[in-house]
Amino acid sequence: MHSMTCNSHPADRMCKAIDRVSSPMCVGIDPVQSKLPEALQGLDPVEAFQIFCGGILDAVAPYAASVKFQSACFERLGASGVSLLGELRMQAQSLNLQIILDAKRGDIGISAAHYAAAATADGPCDWVTVNPYLGIDGIIPFIDAGLGAYCLVRTSNPSGDAIQKQQLEDGRTVAESIGSLLHDLGNNYLGKSGWSAVGAVVGATKPVEASSLRNIMPEQMFLMPGIGAQGAKVSDVASCFGDGHGALATASRSVTYPEFGANWQDSISSAAQTLSLELQANTTA
Repeated sequence: MHSMTCNSHPADRMCKAIDRVSSPMCVGIDPVQSKLPEALQGLDPVEAFQIFCGGILDAVAPYAASVKFQSACFERLGASGVSLLGELRMQAQSLNLQIILDAKRGDIGISAAHYAAAATADGPCDWVTVNPYLGIDGIIPFIDAGLGAYCLVRTSNPSGDAIQKQQLEDGRTVAESIGSLLHDLGNNYLGKSGWSAVGAVVGATKPVEASSLRNIMPEQMFLMPGIGAQGAKVSDVASCFGDGHGALATASRSVTYPEFGANWQDSISSAAQTLSLELQANTTA
């Protein structure tokens, strides 16, 4: 069984990674066979994903603090896909990238503890995305395992409004109530950086709500999907980044599937550099 990236606090590790590249950028790795560069079309999916995702890691490492692997894209390939995901996480670790496993785990008690152990069974991992709607006993096992937990609060998908914007009797929305729960829990898990191992997924496509949620969760590191292809702008959510360490701007398609030029890896590198510079201009202290 692999160990985690290191034994220090996950939020402190993330802060160091952000400082390494001077940019709070996270690149989402969500391989889809039909979207791969032409040179990789027709290959066996596992081989194609290995070449493509490995190339992404090498291309973005100078600019990104973190990478987020969408577990489902690899799980659909069966055991060979899960094995490849482990290999790619080891490559990411060797490139000093913080590793987020986007698996959106949601269970309680011993089952959550098993999921926490599974996060590092095939490769290193720093943070896991977690569904908090079963309560804190579905979150704590991940923290106890030394991982950071990015808990779903306000997601970027439009249909999330039907649940997350519902108002409770006290006037808060469901998302705000989850934010309060994470704030109270997270205060028990602060690192030397002042940020908690209990983080929050807050869509950059909801900038007004994101700003309000930052007031509710001042010590939570935000994972903010929606930059780029989903239409969110860095400038709209700049206030969520605190001291430059408080959030990660997550971009997937806009970086990993740009308009491919003669060399697809160079195209990805250029897209990553462009976003990194935009983030440096808008979010760093």
